Formats: sequence, structure tokens, C-alpha cells
Amino acid sequence: MSLEKELEKLFDDPLLKNVEDEDLSLFVIPEYLNKKTKDKPDYVAQRVPCLNFSDYEEGFKRVHIELNLGKRSLSQLKKDQSLQAGSYYITSGVLLFIEHIDELQTKVKRKKKDARTRSIYENGTESSIYLDSLRKSITTDGYVVTESTDIIEEDFQQKFGVTNADIQDGWVYVLSSLSEKSEIKEQKDLFKIGYSTIPIPQRIANAQNDPTYLMDKVKIVASWKTFNMNTQKFEDLIHKFFKGVQFNVRVKDKNGEIFIAREWYIVPLGIIETVIKKIIDGSIVNYRYNPSLKSLELIEKTTEELSPNYDTKGMNILNLIIKKVLFDDIIEGRKKTEYRQIKQTTLNRHTWISNNDGKRYLKKYDAILFYVGNKKDRYSALIEVTDTTYDNEKRIVEYHLGKILETSQVK
Repeated sequence: MSLEKELEKLFDDPLLKNVEDEDLSLFVIPEYLNKKTKDKPDYVAQRVPCLNFSDYEEGFKRVHIELNLGKRSLSQLKKDQSLQAGSYYITSGVLLFIEHIDELQTKVKRKKKDARTRSIYENGTESSIYLDSLRKSITTDGYVVTESTDIIEEDFQQKFGVTNADIQDGWVYVLSSLSEKSEIKEQKDLFKIGYSTIPIPQRIANAQNDPTYLMDKVKIVASWKTFNMNTQKFEDLIHKFFKGVQFNVRVKDKNGEIFIAREWYIVPLGIIETVIKKIIDGSIVNYRYNPSLKSLELIEKTTEELSPNYDTKGMNILNLIIKKVLFDDIIEGRKKTEYRQIKQTTLNRHTWISNNDGKRYLKKYDAILFYVGNKKDRYSALIEVTDTTYDNEKRIVEYHLGKILETSQVK
């Protein structure tokens, strides 16, 4: 019952019939106690058609091209990183450009300053969304698009410091298939990345009879001479980096035996070239490939997140805190699966949204780095992930665990 109803009932009480009006004033509800309707915002930022979208359309196209070429990459928005006018971002799989940020002002009933923006979206709309709201959106389900970096084309000889005394040890090459089979011919951005110790034309001369080359002729798309390096390890690192977009196709050799060609990948040529350069200069450890956006994604890792001894280069690692009893079960082989429930706060840790169909998919991790509790002096273990599945009914991600890569106690 409301306060007014209670007072009305009280006034009707026979005991109050002879009470003077001035005494009844004691029961008048003060203005400041009256329940007020919460003020509605004077304006809600919604997307509307951008009338001068043609001024920005080429910019969006260029950013996509530069992402495909690896000249731009994606990174998570840091806590202390501010949004900048003139920069590109991604939110919920949509590319946007902050054209302008108004002057910061203190919002009504809030001490925190905020500002309207003019944000242009690649679908031809715009919004005057508040800076703080846009930041939350990008942090929750988006990325920062880094500035474009023109990659200087340098030969391998320059990178490896080749002298007259050095001997070439091989070639890294990229091939495309000339097959007329529909499942191969219609596959866009399908390339084979390989290594050869003999000249490439000689290596592929018999491609039509070799299941490695899909039992058909191939075309050389790009190649690099290699000097002063472990070229086999170089090739293995490339294959590991693009494992998530590996095109495993079954082909029959001339004897009718089934062979799975594993060195073919569905990835833009520009990305392949950029990754090779980043392997050479050592910066590849800071990136991973995002198949949905067809671009390189910058990995943000602290020193604590990395296992101290095991070589984690090129690996996508999930960091989780676990109880000691469960940690012991994993180490002793009794626990083979790690279960994590999907929550709003952990959605982006375990899943990603495809830019192609707008659907959400599971993230694939190579290993999980388990920590026991939050203390500095704690146990940890780097465990291989062999598969990732999802229980749709229970909304639980299932990480199937493999071998123990390393165990240690963090000091």
C-alpha cells in the first residue's frame, strides 16, 4: 500500500474527526519525499542514414584492403586507451569511423565527463553516440583498427645479412592450383605454402601426378630465397600460424589411394606475404590470424600470462584460474575436459562473431595456462587443447585437454 493510501485511511479514522486542520498539516507529504518519475534522456543516439556517405565509402574500402594485406591489424582496446577522432574501430562485426568528437562536458546528475561523437558506419549509417557508450561497445565486442603501415618490400638477402660467403639453403613459395575441380577452382584465396631445397619449377614439374599438389598443375604466385636460417622450422611456423584456415582436401593418387593434402590454406595472399615478413623480423609472436575479418590481430599479453620456459611462439593461449583439487586432477590425468559456462562477462573470451554471416563461433585455443588461485606463489600448468566443443543446452564450452606441456610454481 502506498504512503498516500495509508494516510487517507488514517484520515478516515473516527479518532481524527475533531482534529484541527493545522494539526492535519503534520500528515502532508513533503515535496522531496514524493516519488518522481526518472528523467528520460533528452535524446537517444540511434543510427540514421549518412547523407554524405560517399565521402567515407572509399576509406572503408581502403581499410578492408589494408587489413587483408596486413598493413593494418586488430587489437583489443586497453583500459587507458582513449578513442580518437579520425580512427577506425570495429563493434559487433561492423567497421566504423569516428569523424568527430564534441567537447567533453559533465553530464546531468553525473560527475563523469562525456561527449557526443559523429560515428560513420560502413553500412551507410551514422550515429551521435556518446563517447563512453561507444567505448563500452568496442571493449565488449569489438576491436581497435591500427593505423596503416606501409610495408617496405625487402629481399630475404637484406633481412638475413647475406654476404658472398653465405650459401642459399632453399626457397619458401606460394602456389595456386590450376585444377578444374569445382571444390578447388571455386575456392577463393586458396594457396599452398611450402619449402623446397631445389628450384621451385623443378620441384613442381610433376605436380599433376603428386597428391601434395592436388594431382594437378599449379602456378607459382610468390617465392623467396632463404639464407642463414632453419628453413624447415620457418615453414612449420607458417603452417602452425594458419592452422585454423587449413584446407584439408582428400585426393586420390594414381594408384587410387586416398591422400590428405595439408599444406593448402584459405587466406589472402597479402596476409601470407605480411606473415612471412613478420616471421623474419620476429614480430609474428605478437599476432594471430582472425579468419572472420581476414586480418592480423594484435595479441596483448602480460609477462605473467606467458609460460616461463615452454616455447609458446605462435600459440593461442587461454589463461584460466582453477582450484587446487581440480588442478591436481588435470595433472594426474583424472580430468580430461575443462568446462566453462558462457556468461555475458566471458562471452568474448570464448567466442567471436563472424563478419560474413553475423553468427557467433567458438574461439580455438592451442593450450590453456591454468593458475591455482590468485597468490603470487602459485602453481601453474600449460595444457594442450585437442578440441573445443559446445553444449548448447547448458551453454557450456568444453575444452578437451591433451598432454601437459609444462608445469611450474610461480614465485
